[in-house]
Amino acid sequence: MSEPEETPGNRLRKELPEELPATSPGQAEAQEPEPGLTGRRRLVQGLWPPRVTRAQLIVAVLLFGLGFGLAVQVASNSDSDSALRGARQEDLVRILDELDDRTQRLEDEKQGLEKQRDELENSSDQAEEARKQTVEKERQLGILAGTVAAQGPGITMTIEDTKGTVEADMLLDAIQELRAAGAEAIQVNGVRVTAGTYLSDSDKSVSVDGNKITAPFRFKVIGNPQDLEPALNIPGGVVQTLEKEQATVAVERSDKIVVDALRAAKRPDYARSSSR
Repeated sequence: MSEPEETPGNRLRKELPEELPATSPGQAEAQEPEPGLTGRRRLVQGLWPPRVTRAQLIVAVLLFGLGFGLAVQVASNSDSDSALRGARQEDLVRILDELDDRTQRLEDEKQGLEKQRDELENSSDQAEEARKQTVEKERQLGILAGTVAAQGPGITMTIEDTKGTVEADMLLDAIQELRAAGAEAIQVNGVRVTAGTYLSDSDKSVSVDGNKITAPFRFKVIGNPQDLEPALNIPGGVVQTLEKEQATVAVERSDKIVVDALRAAKRPDYARSSSR
């Protein structure tokens, strides 16, 4: 059997590829873009809205902060380096000397402040405290010695002796009773009573440390009134003893008693302080 004759039409068919299978209408619509939508708009729709997760957002913020900090640091170092890089050698040496001097001054100032602190905490505080204690001790001793005036709460005791029967030992008993009750300063008719005070009878009168006093005998006493007055009024005490001698005793409390009779400070003839 003979082959069919090759014609130009048959030759062209053999050179062309076989026909592709026809696609369905739905597939054609899916492959075709939306009518009227340009390529730029399709790109924008693909990029926005962005689909970013929370982890990606945190990493982005951290990277931004790190980059900003590095940029600031680099800029600062660049400014400092450029300023020093352009300085002359003499200027650099002077800057180093100034830094060394400033460091030494700060160190000296630190040591000076530390020394002052130690002095304030130790010697200064102790000296101030010792001074205060010395002043207070001097004041207390001055009151006891009668060399300084004193004031405070206390009592005033007045003894009227119209019969002249009051003797020195009765007044001395009153002084001793007041001291035992806590009297801190006593004055009798303008005479300051101290630890060395003595009383004696002299020509129908009483002498206190060589100073004659006459009735009425007025005692100014500084101390706690609640302790002083009961001590004088105890049974068989000072008030009852004086009343038996037909003397009249009046005791009055007061919030302010002034003991202003003074004694001249006397230097001991033989005794000296043993403190060094």
